[in-house]
Amino acid sequence: MLTNEQKERRVQWALVHKNDDWSRTVFSDETSYQLFRNTIRRWSKYADKEIKKIPKNKQKIMVWGAFSIKGQISCHSFRTIMDGRLYVEILQKHLIGGAKKQFGGRWRYQQDNDPKHTSRIAQQFLEDKVPETMDWPSNSPDINPIENLWSILKRRVEKRKPSNIDELDQFLHEEWKKIDLTIINNLVYSMKSRCLAVIDSKGERIDY
Repeated sequence: MLTNEQKERRVQWALVHKNDDWSRTVFSDETSYQLFRNTIRRWSKYADKEIKKIPKNKQKIMVWGAFSIKGQISCHSFRTIMDGRLYVEILQKHLIGGAKKQFGGRWRYQQDNDPKHTSRIAQQFLEDKVPETMDWPSNSPDINPIENLWSILKRRVEKRKPSNIDELDQFLHEEWKKIDLTIINNLVYSMKSRCLAVIDSKGERIDY
């Protein structure tokens, strides 16, 4: 549930960014996938999405991903709890090189306000290594187009019916690489309409 303050901040953010050039933005996020009775569940850190807590005795795969209008940058899976230090390690190994390859030195990085992302070690790394880091409104996965990629990935992997956690991991990476650039382009192009929808809805959740 969005608070009134969060709604106001979403509107203000959308007003500022509605005319941005999104073609140099690298979008990112984490999600997790779990096998469950021949289906795959994707879990979110946002309480009003799908989405229940994962039972502690269930195996799951955490995934960090990043993409831009030029295509996928990386999809990195892990099976441990992420903290600020692990987040920095992932950025160093899986973000910086790919973003530089796509953009040289002129790009900006999008992340949400998860405590791992705003930890001191992560903020210092971003300040040192990333040309620009976007501000992002709290509790706003609906604005982030990578959420749509995660859903596409879930559907495609589910069709392949992985029988164990290792196959799930393998299929996630294989299907990530297959996502067509046209899909990615359309998601990036949707950012202006997402901003306008946030403004029109007075900061409420938008349907993307």
